[in-house]
Amino acid sequence: MYCPFCKHEDSRVIDSRSSDDGTAIRRRRQCPACGKRFSTVETCTLQVVKRSGVVEPFSRAKVLSGVRKACQGRPVSDDDLALLAQRVEDALRATGVAEVPSGEVGLAILGPLRDLDEVAYLRFASVYRNFESLADFEGEIAVLRAHRNADAPPGRQAAITGTA
Repeated sequence: MYCPFCKHEDSRVIDSRSSDDGTAIRRRRQCPACGKRFSTVETCTLQVVKRSGVVEPFSRAKVLSGVRKACQGRPVSDDDLALLAQRVEDALRATGVAEVPSGEVGLAILGPLRDLDEVAYLRFASVYRNFESLADFEGEIAVLRAHRNADAPPGRQAAITGTA
């Protein structure tokens, strides 16, 4: 690490602390040449590999933008969207890889969005999975019903599916 004051090519770490959310490390350093102190912040970057091969940094703002479009007109708050974006980023970072294909970002969005709002989920899934017919929607609705039945208490399953 170069000293920002005298450009000496080395520095000594005096103190290290992780940030509040644990995504960065703040290091206090001292230059052995001039004796001045300075701080650095280290973060782990998460890269997204697009279908075209272009690599760009993960952007929580892009996740929010896409999900916000799907949630337009739905009773979903900005706090809900921010929490969803955080869950997506946490899930991607938990994979332990530095570069994630863009398709995995979409898959990481679908689960939390389904739990948040089923209509927004269908909107997002229809674009993400490139629905082309009514059958595609019907198939996804069947999957939603099955998911809801799996989460429902035993006596409520018939009411959800509409069967007696």
